[in-house]
Amino acid sequence: MIYIATCIDKPDSLVKRMARRPAHLVYLASLGAKVRAAGALLDSTGQTPIGSLLVFETLDEAETRAMLAADPYAEAGLFASVEVTPWRQALGVSLAR
Repeated sequence: MIYIATCIDKPDSLVKRMARRPAHLVYLASLGAKVRAAGALLDSTGQTPIGSLLVFETLDEAETRAMLAADPYAEAGLFASVEVTPWRQALGVSLAR
């Protein structure tokens, strides 16, 4: 199943985000095809990261949440909130295997 994770940073967390970014990217790469898409959510200027949006293909929500919890961003306490939502794609290039 496809799950969308929306992770919103705590206020004034840009320095923490940038410090953990290399480890975060290595971690996501280690998950292979389970990560279907990922990227930063940006502020209204389109310049400053304020969170992350990740698209996972996993067996269930528990697996998705476990992967999110092991992310270096989460381990550093970057996120104020994390929402995980099941998703069914209707249009566009397929994200499912």
